[in-house]
Amino acid sequence: MASFSFGAGNAGKLLRTPRYLAGRLATLVIPRTRELWVFGCAVGLADGAWALWQHAAARGEHAVWLTGSVRDEAEAQERGIPWVRKESLRGFWLTARAAVIVVTHGFGDVNRYAATGGVIVQLWHGIPLKRIGLDSAVTTQSPVPVLRGPVSRMLAVLYRRTQSRIRVLPAASHLVRGRLESAFGLPGARVPVTGEPRVDVLSQGAPDDRRAAARARLESLVGPLAAATRVVLYAPTWRDGAPDPAVPTAAQRGRLQELMTETDAVLLIRSHPLGAGDYLPVAGERIRMLGSDVVADATPLLSAVDVLVTDYSSMVFDASLVPVPTVFLAPDLGDYARTRGFYGTYADVAGDDVAADWNEAAARVRLVLTDAGERERAADRMRRLGARVHAFADGRNTERVYRAIRAALAAGRVS
Repeated sequence: MASFSFGAGNAGKLLRTPRYLAGRLATLVIPRTRELWVFGCAVGLADGAWALWQHAAARGEHAVWLTGSVRDEAEAQERGIPWVRKESLRGFWLTARAAVIVVTHGFGDVNRYAATGGVIVQLWHGIPLKRIGLDSAVTTQSPVPVLRGPVSRMLAVLYRRTQSRIRVLPAASHLVRGRLESAFGLPGARVPVTGEPRVDVLSQGAPDDRRAAARARLESLVGPLAAATRVVLYAPTWRDGAPDPAVPTAAQRGRLQELMTETDAVLLIRSHPLGAGDYLPVAGERIRMLGSDVVADATPLLSAVDVLVTDYSSMVFDASLVPVPTVFLAPDLGDYARTRGFYGTYADVAGDDVAADWNEAAARVRLVLTDAGERERAADRMRRLGARVHAFADGRNTERVYRAIRAALAAGRVS
């Protein structure tokens, strides 16, 4: 079980209040420069931040990546890009000086104490299905048992004030735009409908070329696969520190191994980094781990996936661009809807054919793998979902986001 919770995270934020105040005072007197862009991402050199970094650097922007780990530093060196450790004094200085600050998860992607001022770009890391930010009570969960209500209200005020620094928060569509405006407490002008840079890779080039490239990359990560072997990807959602109810039992693991063998498929498990340990006993010859320790960003690999199994992950929206036939496995649907909640209803995305356990999910996976008609019906359902949530599928989202940032720079004083 993961050790992190929003309550613990909020306790850490409160304890760091003096550092935030000191950082704010520093950014009031440190001048920003129009020549510098800094980038950070919680999962490494990946996601929308990496797509935008490449685009900006190719256009002559002075772009520096702020790293958060030894692994990130090694990858930055391997790619030959400028980098600085975000928690260092140099990382603080560059964040305080930058005209543009790009993050994907939160201000901690860069130096959190200097991320005030300039054009802050929050690319986020997926279209939300479950409620996030101000729309979810867990975001402002009090770490203090007593005075829970007042502390949560104070945290909500602080969260709203913090997110108000964001100047550009790209949305995949007008439908998604409304969710992001609500979750981050931002006016519509700061949430342009541009598409997400992180999914451009799923729309660029010919489908067969994308699949071949993704397949080659996938095999370099998990080992060789026979040409006819199909790929089933399981991507469960992190339960905010609570136990994952979808971890297969020993009997279910055996049946999954048999299913993969019978259908000449391999099951790849993409668990959340904070819950990866729960799935380690599941791995075997036909069931392999594809965690963030193997690859930081799984989005480019979706073109090589034949079936996606998920619950409430935003990956389902990414997969709709391919489209990947999807099986929904949600054993805790009632509790999750009550405690976390969704934008719209779960049925809007998953329909009414949701598996309650791995026995039901395996039967659905078998059907998609062995019945061409069912496979096409599942793909068409995803295709229609993609048309609802993605305004663009032309591989030019990053270009539109870059233009929105340049417009924000032109419209406001860098301070």
